[in-house]
Amino acid sequence: MSDIILETRGLTKRYGGVHALEDANFTLRAGEHVAVVGDNGAGKSTFVRQITAVEQKSGGQIFFNGEEVDYGGPLEAREAGIETVFQNLALADDLDVPSNLYLGREIIRFNLGPFSILNRRAMKEATLRALAATAVKIPNVDNAIRNMSGGQRQCVAIARAAAFASKLIIMDEPTAALGVQETGQVENIIKGLKARGVPLILISHNLRQVFDLVDRIVVFRRGRIVASLPRAETDGNDIVSYITGVKGTSDVAYA
Repeated sequence: MSDIILETRGLTKRYGGVHALEDANFTLRAGEHVAVVGDNGAGKSTFVRQITAVEQKSGGQIFFNGEEVDYGGPLEAREAGIETVFQNLALADDLDVPSNLYLGREIIRFNLGPFSILNRRAMKEATLRALAATAVKIPNVDNAIRNMSGGQRQCVAIARAAAFASKLIIMDEPTAALGVQETGQVENIIKGLKARGVPLILISHNLRQVFDLVDRIVVFRRGRIVASLPRAETDGNDIVSYITGVKGTSDVAYA
């Protein structure tokens, strides 16, 4: 049986005459952490939006767990085991931590249709277990999300993904707006996911972070994948050369 968790073949996205993503061939193996890097507009986030069905692809194929998939939307992707932490976090500011973790998958005490009663105790207990498993420290989980720091909010979003991701986590710039201490906390969560064998795709502009956290680095430039290199066989200067186009203008680099 193949250990490939995710594969794309010729994945393409066009917006009118603009080719935002062109012929992207990508693989992710069981337990592997892969960074996706590139300049703004290189196609990184577009690539993720096709995998998670936030947008519908213009062409190509997506295979997940060995089967070709064509999700109708992000809910279907999530139900299949793909959890995503987007830059906007997608948290409900007025709700507390348990309500955010279980948003859309609430634990019901009594199922009375639109008048169903939630099992808030079970949701809170499960939330505390999820936070402990990811080493996320939230002083008061009953607090509304809007009253939390940017780092705490990001950690809640990541803990939600880690708690429910049965097969794959995707993180889009998870530390872009965080300070040093908060960034360190998020990076420790990612290392914990690695130890648990959870495969991950990390989109990041932070090359120091990339080299600290992942097994392989995939470089996008102008909507195309121009390099896919094991972290141990490359360096920051090499990756920057692919990002800027000094390398990879004619042949795609794989190793």
